[in-house]
Amino acid sequence: MPMPDASPRSFLFINVARIGDTLLATPAMRAVAAAYPGCRIAALGHPKRVEVLEGLPFLERVAWITKNTARWMGRFGGRRYDYAFVYGSDEPLVAYALRVAERVVAFGQKSDGINRRLYRCVQEPPVHAKHAVPLRLSLVEAIGIPSVGLRLSYKVAPAEAAWARARLAADVPAGASPLVGLHVATFPKKTFRRWPIEHFALLAERIANDWPSAHFLIFGGDEEPDRTRWLKDRLAGCATLYAGRLGLRESAALMSLTDLYIGLDTGPTHIMSAFDIPMVSLHHCRLPSRVIAPLDHPCCYPVDHPRLGQDDCTDETPMAEIDVETVYAAVQRALAEHPPQLR
Repeated sequence: MPMPDASPRSFLFINVARIGDTLLATPAMRAVAAAYPGCRIAALGHPKRVEVLEGLPFLERVAWITKNTARWMGRFGGRRYDYAFVYGSDEPLVAYALRVAERVVAFGQKSDGINRRLYRCVQEPPVHAKHAVPLRLSLVEAIGIPSVGLRLSYKVAPAEAAWARARLAADVPAGASPLVGLHVATFPKKTFRRWPIEHFALLAERIANDWPSAHFLIFGGDEEPDRTRWLKDRLAGCATLYAGRLGLRESAALMSLTDLYIGLDTGPTHIMSAFDIPMVSLHHCRLPSRVIAPLDHPCCYPVDHPRLGQDDCTDETPMAEIDVETVYAAVQRALAEHPPQLR
């Protein structure tokens, strides 16, 4: 579908979401930047999550918005953007976009009145019928902008990278290799994705048995302090606990220096997918890798739940059914095909 305007110069993305869902829209933003070199792209997101977009070279402006603040925004100054793309179904966000953009593209909303005002109203496919990245690309594709890749984007700033190198030099024994990142926590409302902490411990011990110089960095927020502290105590001197002690971007900077990452289907795993570092991701049968795992990644090794595709898979199906041996096989393959680099 051809663009109606031969030279749009300004675009707005509104995506108020969690970490992973925020990053899942970056291929769409990158597609716009590639289609219109030099255009201005602004991104508005969740107040506590939009920082994951900071530093991306194709974004001119990154700021936060909520459905409450949106009610009062954009009522003066006219339309500042040629196009706006809105993810989600919060009507105040769509209404704000309609005030500040000449044309608004969004998924179908609950209000027929809102839908009639959209330049393009994109119908969402059934749940899990489409991978999350192509799904988000469908908004820009609705106005004729093609994809230029499915990889998520995240940028570690030079100062952040320097800080991370210094932090590792202080915290990790000299010569430790491979450096393995472990993200053991999951979103509090999605605890069915949680792999037993005992499984993480057994996995780490298997790795340490075969790679005696291995060192583990335990990442996560402050939601599960008992689990992360237990894992640190179990692994003792071959692990460093960062969970609950660092900001999001600090954790990401450290993750970018690992040799291998093992994590659940969470926001930090999506951050990790922006780096060319071997990663093993664990997926519940309710949200399989085919709809959420990293795409276009050179060394991702997703592990799906054994009940994938079975009728008895529910939110109550335990992640413990993914056994340690299955994950360890993925780890062995990752390290064999992408050996740790000498530091």
